[in-house]
Amino acid sequence: MEPVVSRLSLESFDSLPPHARRCVFWEVDPGTRDPLTRFSTDHGAFESEFDKEAWISAALLEWGACGQIATDPATGVIVGAAFYAPPGRVPRSQLFPTSPVSADAVLLSAIHVEPGYEEVATPLLDAVVVDLMRRGVRAVEAFGLVRGGGGSQAVGAEGDERAETRPGPDSDAAPGMRDISEWSDEEIVSVAREILDSPQTDLCLRCLLDAGFLKDSGFDVVASHARFPRLRLELDEGLGWKSEVEGALEKLIVMAAIDVTGKERTFAPVGRRN
Repeated sequence: MEPVVSRLSLESFDSLPPHARRCVFWEVDPGTRDPLTRFSTDHGAFESEFDKEAWISAALLEWGACGQIATDPATGVIVGAAFYAPPGRVPRSQLFPTSPVSADAVLLSAIHVEPGYEEVATPLLDAVVVDLMRRGVRAVEAFGLVRGGGGSQAVGAEGDERAETRPGPDSDAAPGMRDISEWSDEEIVSVAREILDSPQTDLCLRCLLDAGFLKDSGFDVVASHARFPRLRLELDEGLGWKSEVEGALEKLIVMAAIDVTGKERTFAPVGRRN
């Protein structure tokens, strides 16, 4: 059975997968963390279930839906989650070399999926897009991570920090550097420490979206970078269905006013007798 996608609520918070429930890589200002925190890849420095729940609660109260979840209907277990919010609510969005996010866009920060459910990444993204379109948002942007290796994978599964995707065509590695496709995740993280000018330069690889997945999903690069391109998906173009529906209704009204002989019918206003 296909997973069921729905909006994230506080009632479903406790049922989120561990990493999605605890990691505050995007949500907590790194400047407020202990400056002596050492860089690591165990993600322990980012874990705070209290802060994550507080962030979601505030976003729901002051802005509205900030997440979508995918549930396996056979087990009732949440197998994926997507998070999004205005960039002003996502402190980490200010610290990338391709920052800031455009003022008219909402930031898609992360899509978490459980092992074996990688295919839910796309319906989760679709749910985010539909929700934002209904709310009149003009665009959604995301920071992509160009990982090493060949082959494309949608989004790194929970616990899989080495999920690989092909390098995007926006790669701008300097002359003399190895092709970005040859870079390991460790090398990307090492370079990120130099790129992000902050005492807290650590990265949570699980919370970074693969650039290849974003491009395959229709996002366009708006800020090129060899490792952290910023991509954008225009949503106002997707609202064309409204005008199409309105046009179809107008045609139906006209057709209803014409009989099978092609002659125009005459309708009397309500309450008026001929």
